Amino acid sequence: MTLVNSIFTWIMKKRMHQIDLFIKYPHDVQEEWFQSLISTAQHTVWGKEHGYDSIYNQQQFKERVPLQNYDTLKPYIERMMKGEQNVLWPSEIKWYAKSSGTTSDRSKFIPVSEESLEECHFKGGKDLLSMYCHNRPNTKIFTGKCLVLGGSHQINQLNTDSSYGDLSAVLIKNLPFWAEFYRTPDMSIALMDNFEEKVEKMARATIDVNVTNISGVPTWNIVLAKRILEITGKNNLLEVWPNLELYFHGAVNFKPYREQFKKLIPSEDMYYLETYNASEGFFGIQDQPDSEEMLLMLDYGIFYEFLPMEDFGKENPKTLGLDEVELNKNYAIIISTNAGLWRYMIGDTIKFTSLNPYRIQISGRTKHFINAFGEELIIDNAEKALQKACNETNAIIRDYTAGPIYFEGNNAGGHEWIIEFEQQPTDIERFTDIMDQTLREVNSDYDAKRYKDMALSRPLLHVAPERTFYNWMKSRGKLGGQHKVPRLANDRTYVEEILKLMKD
Repeated sequence: MTLVNSIFTWIMKKRMHQIDLFIKYPHDVQEEWFQSLISTAQHTVWGKEHGYDSIYNQQQFKERVPLQNYDTLKPYIERMMKGEQNVLWPSEIKWYAKSSGTTSDRSKFIPVSEESLEECHFKGGKDLLSMYCHNRPNTKIFTGKCLVLGGSHQINQLNTDSSYGDLSAVLIKNLPFWAEFYRTPDMSIALMDNFEEKVEKMARATIDVNVTNISGVPTWNIVLAKRILEITGKNNLLEVWPNLELYFHGAVNFKPYREQFKKLIPSEDMYYLETYNASEGFFGIQDQPDSEEMLLMLDYGIFYEFLPMEDFGKENPKTLGLDEVELNKNYAIIISTNAGLWRYMIGDTIKFTSLNPYRIQISGRTKHFINAFGEELIIDNAEKALQKACNETNAIIRDYTAGPIYFEGNNAGGHEWIIEFEQQPTDIERFTDIMDQTLREVNSDYDAKRYKDMALSRPLLHVAPERTFYNWMKSRGKLGGQHKVPRLANDRTYVEEILKLMKD
């Protein structure tokens, strides 16, 4: 295995030269992909409707194709799911990534083409390994296996030739043979539908495997890790897997989970690598160790536009190209992809931390925010406030959500927080005050509304019993896979559901 590890490490490092090219020529690479996408799709149903055969530049593209979301593309996707081809993209679409829904649908079904699998998702997987091998040349990662806690897949009943499932399951189902050899557990367990049964079988199937790296959403990996320690009677994961050296994580902010992972994996040499991989595409990789930013990947068959959040919701807003963005401003990401998503708003907001090269941080969601009183509270604000409160009160957060408290009579409005702690604060009132004060420091709109409690009163915080969020997600049928606890909401739906669960 040592020889194989050396060969794989050498192969991964070769990719770094290509990454250096798009870092050096970002605008040229994006223009090439724009022209390629338009040319390739000009004879599709969508391409003909929008005159792709006579689009020659980005301005014409923006004029002819309005901004899209899932609801506007849904009629085209439904035609594809029933078996029609050449609708949004010319190559045959056999797979759909199922993700959380919209206001009108419980689930979204994102088309996954052969090109997006190879040129985007799998390329991203190889690149994160390339960057890791580049940053840690003495790695022994390929001497063992990667534990992947993914989702499940089902056959799409509308068309027996196509299937759908969580993105992780779609990727597992289509992995090349060599990648499958380095993954654990086997597919019969990895693609199970019942999450609790899956965790049990995964734990028992992997405790004797030489696991060198782990991949998956932090929330569910913690559930699996704790079950493994229960079964083995060990104190931490290094006693189970002594060669464990890397954890790939994404989908949620890792800061609230970092202390828990330090306890599960007590090693200063453990490497944590963040990725930005969604059902719609693979967008970013943390290319620098000990950094909180990700390199925007520009050669994955995706053309990017960026919508300033102050213009979000306006009619026909102007989007910006890479050459127009500014540092530390919030933008909604707009993508056009080699799976047929055109000017598609994925729902995430990012900010640029560097323009040479282009590095980003995920700042929140276009829908996951609280703005009931003009406070414009986003996830980035919340994470900073919670982190500071944890640091100063020796607390560790497992999960949380928050929503508005509406005006009632002469009472001001406010925010109601439900937090489940791994380790409770030494003083919950001080925790609340630090969180509140930090929110005022990082968000001037929130600060203005908190002035003398005129519009916003001090946050109301509930400490949730252990497993509250687990049980709530289970009741919603959203255990495991890529399901995430919604952090902020502009209504009280989630807060009311969880409070009711806590009372029952």
